[in-house]
Amino acid sequence: MISRLRGIILEKNPPVVVLDVHGVGYEAQVSMQTFYTLPAAGEETALYTQLVVREDAHLLFGFGSREERETFRALVKVSGIGAKSALGILSALTSEELAAAIATEDIKCLTAAPGIGKKTAERMVLELRGKLAAASDDATGLFTQNTAGNNEDIINTLLALGYTDKEARTACKNIPAGTDVSEGVRLALKNML
Repeated sequence: MISRLRGIILEKNPPVVVLDVHGVGYEAQVSMQTFYTLPAAGEETALYTQLVVREDAHLLFGFGSREERETFRALVKVSGIGAKSALGILSALTSEELAAAIATEDIKCLTAAPGIGKKTAERMVLELRGKLAAASDDATGLFTQNTAGNNEDIINTLLALGYTDKEARTACKNIPAGTDVSEGVRLALKNML
């Protein structure tokens, strides 16, 4: 099992990151929350990982923190949620926001994630209640914050998450220009609620 990788970022194409680890390029899919906090290509970073073995592929998923990886592992155990859906949920909500939504049974918040309907959200609440821990204040990611973002990047991220162009642009109307992309995505997703 590949648990963690540290290396130089070769490529960043949402939601895929390629890390060069001692001459071997590892392709990992990451949540948009993780993607926009990674440093630029050519810089070193580290990711916690989860290998998902399917009949037709071996897929590597990368996470900025152990907590995000543990949340992913809990999500894929829910009936009807696969690895791609779990990654979409973690792109729309942080681990803390997801834990709070589960704890308060906030179905509306959970259905804001692409591909998650009311029944799946209700199943998530049922199966994950008490299993997701809120983040501790000292939990930190392994990489630096990327502060060079703009509203077009935020809109493109929302489009990659499955929202329509109209939904993405409407959600970004009140976000100040120059807002960090990661924070802008969070604000836009909250505007959609």
